Amino acid sequence: MTTPTSHAISLNPTTGEPLQAYAYDSDALLEQTLARASGGFAAWRRQPLAARSEAMVRLATVLRAEAGALAETITLEMGKPITQARAEVEKCANLCEWYAEHGPAMLHTEATPVEGRRAVIEYRPLGTLLAVMPWNFPLWQVLRGAVPALLAGNTYVLKHAPNVMGSAYRLKAAFEAAGFPAGVFEVSNLLNPQVARAIQDPRIAAVTVTGSVRAGSAIGALAGAALKKCVLELGGSDPFIVLADADLDAAVSNAIIGRYQNTGQVCAAAKRLIIEDSLYAAFSERFTAAAAQLVVGDPLQADTYIGPMARYDLRDELHGQVQASLGEGAQLLLGGHKVEGAGNYYAPTVLGEVTPNMTSFRQELFGPVASLIRARDAEHALALANDSDFGLTASIFTADVARAQAMAAQLDTGGVFINGFSFSDPRVSFGGVKQSGFGRELSHFGVREFTNAQTVWDRS
Repeated sequence: MTTPTSHAISLNPTTGEPLQAYAYDSDALLEQTLARASGGFAAWRRQPLAARSEAMVRLATVLRAEAGALAETITLEMGKPITQARAEVEKCANLCEWYAEHGPAMLHTEATPVEGRRAVIEYRPLGTLLAVMPWNFPLWQVLRGAVPALLAGNTYVLKHAPNVMGSAYRLKAAFEAAGFPAGVFEVSNLLNPQVARAIQDPRIAAVTVTGSVRAGSAIGALAGAALKKCVLELGGSDPFIVLADADLDAAVSNAIIGRYQNTGQVCAAAKRLIIEDSLYAAFSERFTAAAAQLVVGDPLQADTYIGPMARYDLRDELHGQVQASLGEGAQLLLGGHKVEGAGNYYAPTVLGEVTPNMTSFRQELFGPVASLIRARDAEHALALANDSDFGLTASIFTADVARAQAMAAQLDTGGVFINGFSFSDPRVSFGGVKQSGFGRELSHFGVREFTNAQTVWDRS
């Protein structure tokens, strides 16, 4: 089904049936949104920090009260298994509460004595942010950037992915129910030319993007041309290193979650599993057996772990990457096919003996496909991990934590997880290097990323 230029069509990936059509905003409507957000900034930035924190607590309460409807909307629109969708809503509520408690201290004035005089750094909000967000975590991807930015006094215009506009409007309703003033959190359903015009508009102070390298490169170029701050989180092909002394059971169980959660549609998923040679056969056998046991089915059922992929074109692209890898010499250990019948399902897949010349090594596979890669030793594993255009996160499994810490210092990634799979948490920063983008979300970086660190000298 082709999306008409006048509407964004939300399709149920479980059945392929249309859910709802959302009209794209007219230029006049975009103008009204920008005016509201700009006007809202003037008032919101003057709100006491304590009042902005209290608003975050109210938002957490609303999210929990609406958790059932929010989770169901996520599942219907992009296929996330309902148990994981509920967990996403709860994670968002926790995020709001964490920043309400800890965020204000991150924005306090920093005083520095300078030769007997006083100089302070004040963190001032930049203005209205334009956020271009993806479909794979319809709430979390938005709120992990929006909550700290709003706490700092900015306002926010969300341009969400066309297939999850129902989630976007439900989120806007949650902000309204929490008592946020008009203009603080806005949603615009925009076509690409309108996004470009919004970036050029002087009322947009900065831009944040989570998405593909192609989208991030295009939007980043527009932001750069307009001399506007930009944060880009553009996915990855994250290495999951398993050394010979690793706890095999822990490595396998973490690799299963790290690769297949959200049906493998996670930027920081464990996409390239790099196993030291002496453990490769045992890991491959156990991992493949565990992947074969994952429940594929209706994402509205609580026991489903693998739901449909979000879009048919993405499933076709993934299948093409798998077939290319097999043609290049990878071994098919499990799956490797589209599931017959209704819905956008792809079988949990394991590719063995993947090497750097193969598609599944070089490209990001955004779906339920794991690539097993054999490493001669730890040094070779490190070289394989860094042999990528991406640099979002990495995992290292070993009994020798000191060695893992030394290896972490040599990994070209924004995050490293020792004896665990990668995830995002408000207490620590999240972001990447190389083609995974730049800038940071979460922790104090997320609060300050879209602020003006203004130095105020008292030289009297």
